[in-house]
Amino acid sequence: MYAKRYGFTMIELVFVIVVLGILAAIAIPKFAATREDAQISKGAADVAAIRSGIISVRQQYLLRGQTSYPSSLSGAGVASGKLFDGNGTGTILMYAVTPKTAGGHWRGADPNYIYQVGNVNCSFTYTPANGTFNLTTAGQDYCDGLVGN
Repeated sequence: MYAKRYGFTMIELVFVIVVLGILAAIAIPKFAATREDAQISKGAADVAAIRSGIISVRQQYLLRGQTSYPSSLSGAGVASGKLFDGNGTGTILMYAVTPKTAGGHWRGADPNYIYQVGNVNCSFTYTPANGTFNLTTAGQDYCDGLVGN
């Protein structure tokens, strides 16, 4: 009498490996696109928070009788490794941003800042005369997504 053997044949194992390879080939490009979408969403939220912070500081100034906007978004904060800390002009962001050269991160100094999405650099400029924080590299899909264009 023969004993029952449990296990898989070599053909079954090869078939499973081939199926997993096909699924991985389909899924990996989807994950790359998802990562860039996440970076755009994070950047758009950052831009909205920065603009809101500028308005908040302006309102504080108006309560004190000043009609100006913050003169700086970072200034000395760059030396300490922080962006959007207000440089003593007011609190732009409650938690300052640490600059990095990588996708999904900010870098730069007043008045020019760069947000990187994947390998694309999206430039922003702060104008203290009117308190605007505007995208200066419009026309690129990734960058336009940061400001809702």
